Amino acid sequence: MVSLTIDGKTVSVPKGSTILEAARTVGITIPTLCWLEKVSPTGACRVCAVEVEGVARPMTACNTPVKEGIVVTTQSEQLSEIRRQVMQLMLVNHPLDCPVCDAAGECDLQDACYALDVTRQDFAAEDVQPEPIDKWPLIQQVPSRCILCEKCVKVCNEVVGSQALFINERGEKAFIDKDLDKCEFCGNCVAVCPTGTMISKPFKFKARPWELKVTPSICTQCGSQCEVDIHVKHGKVQRVTSEDGATINNGNLCIGGFFNYGFINSDQRLQGPMVAQNGQLMPAQWSDALAKVVKTAREIEEAHGADALAGLASGRLSNEENYLFQKLFRAGLGSNNIDSEARFGTMRAMGVLHGSLGLNGASNRMDRIGTSEAVLVFGCDPTAEAPAIDWQIELSSRKHDGKLLLANMRGVKLSRYANSDLRYRPGSEVQLANGLTRLIVDKGLADEDFLKNFVVDAAKIKAAVKKIDLKQVVKETGVSQDLLEEAAELLGQAKSVALVFGGDLTRSQGASDKVQALANLALVCGALHGDDGGVFPVDEKGNTQGMLDMGVCPEFLPGFAEYQKEKSQFEKSWACELPPSGRDAEKILEGIEKGEVKFLYLAACNPLVSFPESMRWRKALEKVEFLVVQDILPSEVTRLADVVLAGASFAEKQGSFTSLDHRVSRVRPALKPVGNARADWEIFADLFQRLVPRTGEVGLQQLMEEIKSVAPLYREVSFDERAGCKPCFKPLPAAKKQSLKFVPVDGGKVEAVKGMQLLSGKILFHFGTTSTFSESPLEVAPEGYIEVNPKDAQKLGVSDGGALQVKSTVGAAQGKVRISDNVPEGLLFAPYHFSDLNINQVLPSATNSTTVEVSKA
Repeated sequence: MVSLTIDGKTVSVPKGSTILEAARTVGITIPTLCWLEKVSPTGACRVCAVEVEGVARPMTACNTPVKEGIVVTTQSEQLSEIRRQVMQLMLVNHPLDCPVCDAAGECDLQDACYALDVTRQDFAAEDVQPEPIDKWPLIQQVPSRCILCEKCVKVCNEVVGSQALFINERGEKAFIDKDLDKCEFCGNCVAVCPTGTMISKPFKFKARPWELKVTPSICTQCGSQCEVDIHVKHGKVQRVTSEDGATINNGNLCIGGFFNYGFINSDQRLQGPMVAQNGQLMPAQWSDALAKVVKTAREIEEAHGADALAGLASGRLSNEENYLFQKLFRAGLGSNNIDSEARFGTMRAMGVLHGSLGLNGASNRMDRIGTSEAVLVFGCDPTAEAPAIDWQIELSSRKHDGKLLLANMRGVKLSRYANSDLRYRPGSEVQLANGLTRLIVDKGLADEDFLKNFVVDAAKIKAAVKKIDLKQVVKETGVSQDLLEEAAELLGQAKSVALVFGGDLTRSQGASDKVQALANLALVCGALHGDDGGVFPVDEKGNTQGMLDMGVCPEFLPGFAEYQKEKSQFEKSWACELPPSGRDAEKILEGIEKGEVKFLYLAACNPLVSFPESMRWRKALEKVEFLVVQDILPSEVTRLADVVLAGASFAEKQGSFTSLDHRVSRVRPALKPVGNARADWEIFADLFQRLVPRTGEVGLQQLMEEIKSVAPLYREVSFDERAGCKPCFKPLPAAKKQSLKFVPVDGGKVEAVKGMQLLSGKILFHFGTTSTFSESPLEVAPEGYIEVNPKDAQKLGVSDGGALQVKSTVGAAQGKVRISDNVPEGLLFAPYHFSDLNINQVLPSATNSTTVEVSKA
């Protein structure tokens, strides 16, 4: 510790602290403009000048480290004059356009001028600033308003890791410029700008800050669930912000949180219920639409049994809504035919993690990634799938000197920072994980004490890994022995390891074996040992974890209670008889095709775009006898529906959501549902009351308490209305002695790929399909595309913007060409968000990749 005196107060702070940090510990305020706690100090604005006894010139408090015994003065006539002159120099070419500046009313520069009594201008200079930069999508830059504090540059480089912003020119001509190819359009540069230099184009001229009604909530676009403030004027969301230092995400947002609110305001929103009459959807009263759903369901049940009824829910719905959905089917309709899109990804991971590691999702809090000594990202693009995980990886690898290892079949943004980049051949994930596992054990780097204490038959692990043929691993993966050795040492030597895996792996063929191989690797590399690190499965949808916690799958009841074992307990709680078994999504599809499933309820999901083999689903939905669709926006499925029920967006209702790291947070209604739409939980509650009249009225608070009573996972979660949106972490299950299982997986021989391979996945700029109704994401990524390696493009005779057709055994699609080195030769990549491309119609069931015939379109 270092002791010093500031304004007569004695202060002791850690060595390396700055004068500004020391002053803050005793409540002394030093004015700043360029300082931002979450990035390194710049010392650009000089407003924080202080006097240090014995030093001839003033020092900047934000970047001057403390020294033992120094005496600091923060307030004096000389300092006040210096700060006023500094402000005058900043304002020498600053335009007096406050009346039309978007930052007016929340401008740090305005506040500083007022506080420092800067009421005149003693300096003049030639204006050499460039004109406003309007060519950037979503963000305008006004150089004449810029004070070159560099907050935007620091956040872009140090927090987001995009490296898109930089200082162009020098001296008085310097201005902030952007490399558009690297920009993630996260809006964080706008958020930290202390003036009106960086402006959100969608918000420009829409409102003054004092006109906005602000509601604290969370972003539900992905499983990170960042805390946000929703700003509303005249019944429209005008912007979304997040506060530094006061939020779980420290004020950082991605394009989904900052810009993707347009779908809430969309004029295409479903305004109320509709019922098909003579093949045409017509507006209806809620009582009539719901009565038709109940009447038809009962008629089909009486004629064909409850097995003829099925439903698919979504990670876009809240915990309470998903809980009601599964109870509606199980206790109200007597059917356990319920599932979701998670069947084609996260459910495969959950089954393995539950059985092998005793986990029902991530093993630790997300911020423990940032404190890890090594991070292994396997089959995942965190930048796109869960940006807040990307920021934690940046924190570990770029601020804390942690080691970053990437294992993927294609290049992603994080590749530029990787200490080890294991670019493997498609389909060889098991072999790669096995190879790393063996090398860690062979080198004596496995955590022997942990294995002995917590793993069943730990003594057999060495014998099991000896069967892994490293030469075969090298041959099958295409990764050299040297790279494997280096990666194994980085993992094995780290005291804490975070293992992150996602959609490229969990949605692929044979995903269960791949996740099992990763679970084995997690055991030997120490990812489950200690407070830092952990295992983190990533799914795109905002509330996939909560949906599965609520039991929206035939295998589990709420709280991950195994259906067959715990069925009788829930029968007592719900006072009903539950069906003996149920169908998952694939069996539901087969049931429709065979004419056995005649009633299908789609709640906030669209199989025709989001599910693999989507053309097969289209034929099934055209065939099903009665289709109910509950959603907020029109789609291909609403046009096929017999009844459409208009739900509400996350910004228009109450409820709880569970993040990928088991944090439970609340959403609050920032505005009313559009037209005659209703909150989804209210729709389910109304249907349940009609099906089970004895239950009486179903309220949200009642639902929350019921969840706590039947799902032990949620018993310590606070649902108190007065708790606001303060998040609560669910207690994570502690590993019991010798409860974990190392299950050897034989990767076998990877089948030789004949022809081109197509991979489908998420991109950064879109989230599911709702973002395709938002103007801002569409401005950056307006349509689907097919990413092609330059050498393949040359062979195919196509260039950027040209068109390709891809054809598989189940379907074909056509899209624009995007040439990129991110995909290796022989591999194509296409995003699955766009209905115009609808790449999932090319993919066979239960996989995200397939062999395709490729031709110039």
